[in-house]
Amino acid sequence: MNLIDHIFKTDGIESSLNDKNQSLKFLKNHLNNDFSNLLIQFTNCRLFHNNRIIKDDLWIRNGIIQNPRQIFFEEKTQADLQIDLNNLLISPGFIDVQLNGAFGRDFTIDSNIEECLSLISKGLLQYGVTSYCPTIISSDKSNYSELLPKIKNYLYSLKNSTNLSSTIVGLHLEGPFINKEKLGAHDINTLRTLENGIQALEDIYGMSLDELKEIISIITLAPELDPESKVVKKLTEKGIVVSLGHSSANLKEGEQAVINGASFITHLFNAMLPFHHRDPHLIGLLSNFNLESHIYYGVISDGIHTHPSAINIAYKSHPNGLVLVTDAMSAMGLEGGVHHIGNQKVQIVRDPESNKRCAYLEGTKTLCGSVATMDDCVRNLIVATECSLVEALKCATEHPAKLLGIYPMKAGSLNYDSKADFIIIDDCVNVKATFINGDLAWFSEDSISNFKFLAQNR
Repeated sequence: MNLIDHIFKTDGIESSLNDKNQSLKFLKNHLNNDFSNLLIQFTNCRLFHNNRIIKDDLWIRNGIIQNPRQIFFEEKTQADLQIDLNNLLISPGFIDVQLNGAFGRDFTIDSNIEECLSLISKGLLQYGVTSYCPTIISSDKSNYSELLPKIKNYLYSLKNSTNLSSTIVGLHLEGPFINKEKLGAHDINTLRTLENGIQALEDIYGMSLDELKEIISIITLAPELDPESKVVKKLTEKGIVVSLGHSSANLKEGEQAVINGASFITHLFNAMLPFHHRDPHLIGLLSNFNLESHIYYGVISDGIHTHPSAINIAYKSHPNGLVLVTDAMSAMGLEGGVHHIGNQKVQIVRDPESNKRCAYLEGTKTLCGSVATMDDCVRNLIVATECSLVEALKCATEHPAKLLGIYPMKAGSLNYDSKADFIIIDDCVNVKATFINGDLAWFSEDSISNFKFLAQNR
């Protein structure tokens, strides 16, 4: 149900708008559902904008955030519709750059990938996720050859779509060019080396580099498999983010990759060598100020994968690089039991210490993806680091958008002229409503009833 459908639902226009006569005039002025130029003003609200929370209004039209000065002084007009948010907070939508699946579906093995993507894109809205990278873990060549063309066609079909769903901002291919000593939940039989350089990558994925760049945003690889960083350099030259992970690399190998363009670390602390005072390994990249390049790092803040003290150390070392990721698998949004991540069976149980749900490879104690949601991760980060709400929100919005190169116009900000993908939350990061292209894509029934709608007659 979009915003206009909600306002003019059949149980009475006056139930949402302040005055029945005004409401009928408003509807008459916008016959045939032509709401493309509707100017909407969110008022009595707070905005997370420019590194602070301010008391201000948000104006949107045609799916774009508007500059009120232009409206007041140049257009000299007023809003067609005002929405009183009762002092709730508007934030840019969350961005998840590592998501393996959810709601019982898995991107790597799903037999109907189009339906899988559609279902998850819709389901993520309730957690405030407006953009994400579907993540495919290490697979056989045949699986990539089948999956990637289907996803390419699916993404192409969405180009002119008005569907109100979370936006897919490119795939994250996690493997198969990773270290067998740091498998995690990946199948050892699918792993490959980079001895043949970029040709090995094009061969296993079944697409040329130019084709891959159209649908791929991130590739995770172990830098020790590319000792001269030739693959890293070619990928980054094409605009693909190279992430270092599932690796036994030392700090020097990590530095070499970063110098040649790598800009991300996949799920910091997990599936990599631990910090050591003589060689801090990949973790040492967080505080290496000799590097000119900015490094971002993913953190699974689910209370299971990474101890709060470790998160706090990482955050205090490099707060402007932390990117919250769920690394969620198919059981996200479902109850406990046996599920899948790729071809591996996963058991969902409750951790006896934290009482949080966690995912293990069946019959082992190997963690393999989380069941956390992004709003949970934001809350957990605040607890772990005692950072402010502003700082935590940046890690789920601005930082991942900058990593992907889509900040500020496409995601991660409330800047004027940027895409109006945003969420309405309370101070405890409970998501009340999610907007895509300025339209209501999801809302909580118990919260939106507290919004007040005022139609203006011009």
